[in-house]
Amino acid sequence: MNRFALAAAVFSFAITTAVSLTAQTPAVTAPAAPSAPVVATKTAPPAGSTQTIVLWPDGAPGAKGTTEGDIPKLFTYPTASAGPHPSVIVMPGGGYTHLVMEQEGAYEARWLAAHGVQAFVLEYRLAPLYLYPTQSGDVSRAIRYVRAHAAELGVDPGKLGIWGFSAGGSLAGYAATIHSAGDPAAADPIDRLSDRPDFEIVSYGRMDMSVALANGTLPMESILGPHPSQAAIDAIDPVKHVSADTSPSFLYSTTGDKTVDSRNAAKFYVALKAAGVPAELHIFELGQHGTHMGEGLAPAMHELTVTPTLIANWMQLHGWMPADAQ
Repeated sequence: MNRFALAAAVFSFAITTAVSLTAQTPAVTAPAAPSAPVVATKTAPPAGSTQTIVLWPDGAPGAKGTTEGDIPKLFTYPTASAGPHPSVIVMPGGGYTHLVMEQEGAYEARWLAAHGVQAFVLEYRLAPLYLYPTQSGDVSRAIRYVRAHAAELGVDPGKLGIWGFSAGGSLAGYAATIHSAGDPAAADPIDRLSDRPDFEIVSYGRMDMSVALANGTLPMESILGPHPSQAAIDAIDPVKHVSADTSPSFLYSTTGDKTVDSRNAAKFYVALKAAGVPAELHIFELGQHGTHMGEGLAPAMHELTVTPTLIANWMQLHGWMPADAQ
């Protein structure tokens, strides 16, 4: 072999070897960026409250951290009249991912307090960090806490109601239909008391999971997780748990609500009537989702401004608001 042939052979061998080594050597890739940890959703306190009550001073069950969003709490709105007072725990909406603290919490609490009813706004824990049954557990604890501390809070433990909006309305429906008398053997005295509300007010809440959502998602995915089973949905579907022991209910909705269909309120009312539960239903023609107490809206929805009067009349009928409240 002459030197030219030898050189060609060496060159061919070098190229073949390089290609072979390249094929055997894995490509170097940049390490994947770590995903951001899911943290608790923090909510600004509502305006006008006089006291913040931590429901579990030693830490809430299932807490995943110690930030404000990991700590369920009540914000108090005392009334000036002589007690003991009827009381209401207000539960804001927000799709379980945030809380509409002012329009569906503080506003109503101030209204209640001005009408002789001691009011509280509940900050319950939120998705995606907290899933069911965390939220319903926070509601149960709030009811039991107020009952356990009725004397110091100046409230009547037998006249304790809840008022929920949208997602908070679903929680209200759950508490009104699924509750317990308490555990007499519980180590925590608060857990020995009943978590049944004496009455409930539900403003445009999901009360029947068979009524389709406008956005096409499955019911309660935000707190049950993706693709919940029908059994899981049924377990927290208020209309499926109505009984003679369900709390008396005031239901408010609008035909114009494209987020939570007013058939939720209608079907829940039918179930309440069949079970012999005292109930009142108001479905207005106009009004999108989130009309709050029906005040401060466009002039075309003036009919909704009667809502506070309807609620006051119903509460006074049952002795849950002083008869002389204006």
